[in-house]
Amino acid sequence: MSRVHRSRPVLVEEAHRATTFEIFFDLVLVFALTRLIGFMAESLSPLTLYQGLLLLLWFWYAWSCYAWLGNQVRADNGPVLAGMLAAMAAIFVAALVIPQAWHRNDGALSPPLTLAVAYIVVRGLHLAVEAYSTSGNPQYRRQTLRFAASTTLAWVPLLVGAILGGTAQTVLWTVAFLVDYGGGRIATAASFGEVRSGAHFAERHGLVLIIVLGESLLSAGAGAGLSVLTWPVLLAAVFGFAATVCLWWLYFVGVAPAAAKVLTSASPRSRRRQQLASDAYTLAHLPLVAGVVYFALGIHLILASLTDQPRLLAGEPMGWPATTVLYGGVAVYLVGRLLFLRLTVRGAPDQLVAIGVVLLLLPVARILPALAALGLLTAFLAALVLYERLTRAVRARAS
Repeated sequence: MSRVHRSRPVLVEEAHRATTFEIFFDLVLVFALTRLIGFMAESLSPLTLYQGLLLLLWFWYAWSCYAWLGNQVRADNGPVLAGMLAAMAAIFVAALVIPQAWHRNDGALSPPLTLAVAYIVVRGLHLAVEAYSTSGNPQYRRQTLRFAASTTLAWVPLLVGAILGGTAQTVLWTVAFLVDYGGGRIATAASFGEVRSGAHFAERHGLVLIIVLGESLLSAGAGAGLSVLTWPVLLAAVFGFAATVCLWWLYFVGVAPAAAKVLTSASPRSRRRQQLASDAYTLAHLPLVAGVVYFALGIHLILASLTDQPRLLAGEPMGWPATTVLYGGVAVYLVGRLLFLRLTVRGAPDQLVAIGVVLLLLPVARILPALAALGLLTAFLAALVLYERLTRAVRARAS
């Protein structure tokens, strides 16, 4: 009688790099983030901005879990591939219903409940694939079971909130995230899990950030609609593009390579590498991604305003909400960059000055026309890039 052999996970090695399948997975996540921008742009209120942030936390945490998984076992092989493909489908469904995440209708499907169930599927599939990948390691298997306890407990307020709707939905979904994330941190306090490939882990986070930057241009450009032949809209689009290039430079030139070197130089099984991966990448990259999302929302709103309300060029301010998300997004991005630098290369004390300047410019931008406010922010980012480039050149000559 023939015996059926159970397939075993293919463990990642130190030389492993990101696969095309993982990049495909990241694209689906970023699609969800672009839907978030559209959701917040429809009703720009503090409550909507918070709800958008809450969903952003959900999706980032889910992506981070799969990023850790892909650093343990190959994501493009066997049951892991099947599980992640199913998770991608669930993320895609969740992304589709994001604009109606707090709406109730009389149809057969409830958007909030659909979103909640899709998210539960994403998290449940991760637990199943994680259990499969740790089957040969009793220590990690026990950790996965502890991790699963808080994750499944969080599904209760998630489902109840989707059923109740309104304020209760916002409150309960906040509780669900805190239980899921907080319980996960407690469960992995003794060990975050082995980082088998430092280069792969750094590359995955860099790739998702650059995809977010690229998709932010598409989402921001959607605000222009069909009126791209007017010079104010074209100029605003150029400003937005230049500012995005500056954000790219501030992370990928100098900063990301130096941080990746620190991560890869740490011993694969050391506590130092685990903490770097958890704090500098999983945590500090959240404000980087969130900053880009809110910055893109600000560009989207400016382009839409210049298209629909040309009087903004005559001197009428664009309002506190749009100004806050535009400048606040850049400030949050710089905060994430500061944390990332402090946790890896231990430097960049002057980054606090840059963050302070952005916040001081916010009330100034509030009284400027939309195009001028965007131009001011772009000029600041360009000046910051030039300053850091000159500073780096001086240090290189001195050494």
